[in-house]
Formats: sequence, C-alpha cells, structure tokens
Amino acid sequence: MAARNASAWEQPPQIAAEGFVAGAVYNDPAIFAAEMPAIFGSSWRLVCHESELPEAYDYRSFDHAGQPLFCIRGGDGQIRSFINACSHRGARLLSEPSGNARRITCFYHLWSYDAGGSCIGVSRAEGYEKSGLDKGQLGLRAVRTEVKLGLVFINMDDAAPGLEPFLADALDHFEGIMSAAPLETFHYSRSVLNCNWKAWQETNLDLYHEYMHVVLRKTQMNAMPMADRRINIFGQGHAGSGKMLASYEGYQGFTGRGTDVPPLPNTDASDFRFSVLFPGSAILSRGTVMRIDTVIPLSESQTILEMRGLGLKGESEADRRVRYRHFNQYWGPMGRNVPEDMFAAEACEASFRNNAARYQIIARDEGLTGQDDAPLRNFYAEWSQRMGRSASAPSV
Repeated sequence: MAARNASAWEQPPQIAAEGFVAGAVYNDPAIFAAEMPAIFGSSWRLVCHESELPEAYDYRSFDHAGQPLFCIRGGDGQIRSFINACSHRGARLLSEPSGNARRITCFYHLWSYDAGGSCIGVSRAEGYEKSGLDKGQLGLRAVRTEVKLGLVFINMDDAAPGLEPFLADALDHFEGIMSAAPLETFHYSRSVLNCNWKAWQETNLDLYHEYMHVVLRKTQMNAMPMADRRINIFGQGHAGSGKMLASYEGYQGFTGRGTDVPPLPNTDASDFRFSVLFPGSAILSRGTVMRIDTVIPLSESQTILEMRGLGLKGESEADRRVRYRHFNQYWGPMGRNVPEDMFAAEACEASFRNNAARYQIIARDEGLTGQDDAPLRNFYAEWSQRMGRSASAPSV
C-alpha cells in the first residue's frame, strides 16, 4: 500500500520501540514541563568557555532549567555559579549578559554580595536587629561548578554524580586539542529557534542528514569510505566520533583551508570530530576551528541556541581573520551548514506541532559506522530513563 489512511497513519511503525520517537516528545507541554527538573535540573550543563571570564570578577549571566543563574571568576581565580536572585526580596541581581562586578549589589534595596556568594552588605541593617536576621545566613544559592578542558559546567542537583562520571569519556576526542595550547572564544551568537530543543540536538546527532547539506556532500561524504567511519556511543546519552575526514580542495572558496592558518593542536586540515553531550550541548572541530553549541529550552516549541567559536589564544590578527572566515564558511549565520540545520529543525517542528507528523524513525543500523542512528537511539534511551517513560510511547 503506497499511502495510508488516517487510522493507519496514526499507528506506530512496526519496528522495535527504540527505533522510533513519538511526536508528543516534541509537542506536549506537560512533557516539556517534566523535562525541566528530570533532565535539566539534574544534568551537567556546559555554560561557557573559561576564556569568557578572563579577569577576576568577570561574570556571565544565563538561564537554565527555567531559573536565572550567573557564573563569576573570584579573586582567587576560581569560577563559581549562583542563582541570580537576591536573598532579600528575590530580585534579579545581574541584568547584563556579561560584565565585571567585585561587589554584586541588588538594585532594589542595595543588599550586596561578594564573588563567593556571601552577603556582605545590608542597607540600614539596624532595622533588622529585633528580628534577629543574620546576613551570615543569607548568602546566595550556590550551584555546583566544574571546569574540564577549559569548559565550564554547572549542575543544579547537589546530589548528582560529579562531572567526570557524567561525561563518561565523551570529551576524550578533544583532550589532545584543548589541553595542548590555550584556546579562547572568538565568536558568539544567540538565536531563537521555533522548534523543540531536542529537534536541534538531533541535527548534531544525525549523520544521515549529511545529504541535506551540499557542502557536506562535496567535502565530507566522499572523503572517506562510510565503512571506515567509527561512531562512539558513551554512557549518559553522549555520542561522537574521534576522527572523520573532510576534503575542501574541490569546493569553491574553500581551497587552501589548513595551509593559510595553522590547524588546531594535534589535528590537521582534513580532521573533523564531534562529541554531543546529553542533554543539550555539542562540541565540534573542523581542522582550524571549534564550535560549541548549547540549547536553552524556552517552551515545547521554542529554543535558544548559543553558538561559540574557539581558536588559538594569542595568535596574530592575520591568523585570527582567517579563522573567522573558516568558522563562518561552515557555521556562521550566513554559512553553508548551520542555517540549513535551523531550517530542518523548524520544518520538523511545524509538522509535529499540530500532529501532522506522528512519529520519527531512528532505526538505521550500520554497526556503528557510516550514518548509523545509534547516537539518536542512545540519546533517547537516556531521555527515557531520566523521564521514566518511553520516547516511543511517552503518554502511556
């Protein structure tokens, strides 16, 4: 039967449950609300690169799991994170996305805090003497913070396992690159996507969609045999690949890539590798530049995507200009890759939003080579475990 009637269309695919995902995973507001504590409230989230906090008292503010937070580098050099709310009346303390604040003072009543989260100032404190209020007991809510390979991670759950067991070796692909020489963030963009956060994360997990990108068909798909690709599946829902090959010489405008600027440490111009971290981050390197993605879910159908570019710290202005160009050729707002990924994620959202699409299939099995869907299945296995429901039948 070439086409299906309404009843048949609503039936799940006749394959193993781990091979498909129900549309409710993307469009049910109750599921989205449950994801905030079950997934984002207890997982480690990549916040930024430490180069974005170069000086003492530099900070970055951000939202996570529906709550306002900020991270700040103390006078001792350590990076710490806190809920961005005054202990007095709950007002947001830091309203700018970034800055420098040796003393963090609330605009509302001028209570103040230091970079360690201690309350160090209460305006007209004598008025609280009868109540017995003690500012020593009114520090900010600290959020667990750890740094790995220059990447700053936070976790809202004080009882969750540490960062190392959570990562489960998923960053090993980047150890040689990120530990060999200092890197720094040279690009930052922030976009609002009309899609569920998982739809974007799938664009990083799904190698099969290389067919969508002309640039990948020309530079990557034919650079090495599919059978020689190796896909790595890690615990905690992470996945990646240590090395795939790309060849840019046959693509107009990309010739000379890797000879016009030094590649990243312990890599070469043909190297492409990636690690996708559950739930909402990804790290990719393409010879001369690195990209870091982080998603911030806003609703079941809207997501903020933060994208960073990393290059060698202290390089010449000429080299940095070339690195900018290499980053933007693939990944910038007008690049050959990322805008198409955005279009794809929003196209899927348009169908799932009103139940025009019922299921998506993630059943490709190529033995962890080629364009295997194993990274997607691994992601949804972790999602299902944390949510206490199956991604193939989430409402049952």
